[in-house]
Amino acid sequence: MKLYQGEKRIQNDLKKRDPRRLESIKAAHQTEKASSSTRMEDYLEIIAELVELKGYATTLDISRYMDVSAPSVTKMLQRLDENDYLEYEKYHGINLTTKGTHLADNIRQKHGILLEFFEILGIGRDTANQDAEGIEHHLNPRTIKQLRKFITFLKSNPKILENFKNL
Repeated sequence: MKLYQGEKRIQNDLKKRDPRRLESIKAAHQTEKASSSTRMEDYLEIIAELVELKGYATTLDISRYMDVSAPSVTKMLQRLDENDYLEYEKYHGINLTTKGTHLADNIRQKHGILLEFFEILGIGRDTANQDAEGIEHHLNPRTIKQLRKFITFLKSNPKILENFKNL
């Protein structure tokens, strides 16, 4: 299989060892804290989507979409309430606070940017959605800003986009 010049450069770059790589991996996997905040963000994202779609969110709806038990949802809702992301009263409605709405909107925006980027790359919508869902929680705001700028640049230069699609 013939490699393009850019692909050869990427392979050569991958062969170089960066001594900071281990620290980078360690920092990226602050497991308990990262997975906990990721999970909280997933809940906020689901709640925001449900409220936008139906006008409200229920424990049962969240349970269904998160594929977890209702007691697990209740426990997470209590944590989100304690952290001022939502107002929760058992057997009553679930309302996001300004803080919760802001975080949910931020995650949804990251998702949209990643989705658009992956689609530009020619990745199918289902796969792009899955990948964006996994990545959206872990990107630095500066990375998202640069991705947004890059997407805008590509869209304002249709010839570059067309050349890429024809590779």
